[in-house]
Amino acid sequence: MEITIEKTTSPKTKPDQNALGFGKYFTDHMFIMDYEKNIGWHNAKIIPYQPIPLDPATAVFHYGQAIFEGLKAYRTDDNRILLFRPSKNMERINITNQRMCMPDVDVDFCVNAIKEIVRIDQDWIPSAPGTALYIRPFIIATDPYLGVRASQTYKFMIILSPVGAYYPQGMNPVNIYVEPDYVRAVRGGTGDAKTCGNYAASLKAQERAAEKGYVQVLWLDGVEKKYIEEVGSMNVFFKINGEIITPALGGSILPGITRASVIHLLKAWGLTVTERKISMDELYQAYQSGILEEAFGTGTAAVISPIGELSWNGENIELGKEVGELAKKVYDTITGIQTGKVEDAFGWIVEVE
Repeated sequence: MEITIEKTTSPKTKPDQNALGFGKYFTDHMFIMDYEKNIGWHNAKIIPYQPIPLDPATAVFHYGQAIFEGLKAYRTDDNRILLFRPSKNMERINITNQRMCMPDVDVDFCVNAIKEIVRIDQDWIPSAPGTALYIRPFIIATDPYLGVRASQTYKFMIILSPVGAYYPQGMNPVNIYVEPDYVRAVRGGTGDAKTCGNYAASLKAQERAAEKGYVQVLWLDGVEKKYIEEVGSMNVFFKINGEIITPALGGSILPGITRASVIHLLKAWGLTVTERKISMDELYQAYQSGILEEAFGTGTAAVISPIGELSWNGENIELGKEVGELAKKVYDTITGIQTGKVEDAFGWIVEVE
C-alpha cells in the first residue's frame, strides 16, 4: 500500500521549544488510513492536520472501541532523527487490537508511516535538552451504528506533538498517592491493553490525588487491594537491599516498552532484577528497616521518574528530594541512547533518513 501525501499550504507558527509542556501543540500534518471488513486497511495518506468529520452515531462515542500508542522522535546533536523501538509499539498495538476486537495492522507498514510523517514534519522536532517529538498512533471504531458489537470500519491515525517534560518538575522526584479504594484493572479485564477506557476510569483517583497534593496515583491489585501494580502513566521499580523489584505482568499491568528496556539494561549491567508480586506491606516494612533504597517509574512520556514520596493509609514513605543514583544512571543511559549520545548496544534505535 502506498501513502499519498498532501502537504499543507498554511504552515503553523512553531511554539517556543523551551516552554512546550506536554501535548499542547500539534504539527502541520497527520497520517490517516481506513479499514473496511471486506477490503482491509486502505486509503493511506498524509494530509494537513485537520478535524475529523464523524456521524453522531459513530461507535467509538458510544462503546469505547479506541486504542492508542505513544513513542517519540529525537533530534541528535549532529541533526539526525532517531526513533526508539517503534516496532515494539506497533506489535503492542496489535495485542491491544486483539483484546478490543479490532483489526491488526501491518507492523512494518506502520513503522514506515511513522517515519514518513516524522520526515515531513521534521522541522517540528525540538532540540532543547529534555524535549522530543511525541508520536501518537491511535485507532477508533467508525461504524454509525448503535447496536452493541465490534465495529466493521475503523480509522488509524498518527498525530505529532513537540513536547517537553511530562511532569512540570522534570527529573526531580514526584510524590505519589497510593489509591485505597478505586482500582485500575483486574486480571481478565483490559489492564494489559492500551485502550482509552482504562485512562478514563483512572481520572477519579487522579483527581483525588491532585486534591491531596500528589502528582500521580499508584494502583493496587483489583481483588485484594494489597499488591502493587503500576502508577497511572508508568510501570514502577523498587530497589530493596540491592535487588531491583518490579511487579510481574499478570494480565492487569501494561507491558511497558520502557519497562522492558530498563529490565534488559539493568540485567546487562549485572544487577539482580526480579519480576514478582510485591505488596505495600512489604514495601513499608522495607522502608522501616532502612533497606528501601530507591523507587522510580518508567514510561514513554517521562522515561524515568524518581519517586520521592508514597502516601499510603496515612503513612508516608519518604525517599528523599534527590534523584537516586540508579534512577539517574538508567535515565542518562536510556535518554543517551535515544538522542544518540550513548552507543546503542541493543539495536533499539531506528533512524529516520
